[in-house]
Amino acid sequence: MDYNEVLSKALKTIGIELKEEFDKNFENKSFFGKKWPPSDNGLVKTGDLRKSLRVQTSNSSVSIISDVEYADIHNEGGKIQVTDKMKKFFWAKYKETKSEKYKALALKKVGSFIIIPERRFVGDAPEVKKIVEDVITEQLNDFISSITKN
Repeated sequence: MDYNEVLSKALKTIGIELKEEFDKNFENKSFFGKKWPPSDNGLVKTGDLRKSLRVQTSNSSVSIISDVEYADIHNEGGKIQVTDKMKKFFWAKYKETKSEKYKALALKKVGSFIIIPERRFVGDAPEVKKIVEDVITEQLNDFISSITKN
């Protein structure tokens, strides 16, 4: 086993372990124990966002990515500007569900903002650093072991 094989195996293992940990954040409705602000569905209504997380590795890095367009705004929080199209959607949802939440959103003025609180599910944290360190240590120890046996 050479250096590139060790690095490649370490990055793949890091990706797998981080994806598992980030998946647990949805299950626990928190980011490594930091609870998400309350919401009607806590990002788990359909599971589409949770299922969208993918591991992407290169020769020297690993990333957890999502192709769901609303992933960033929920992970980081922020504000979105109300549009005519959004108002129509909210009125349709209100007619369908009779939910006061949708009525309140439908009554918002075009150009006003909806605040989306941060509900972090991926990102840097001490727990992430610990996983990376543990995997690298294990891979290096395995590599050194294989060298010294020969």
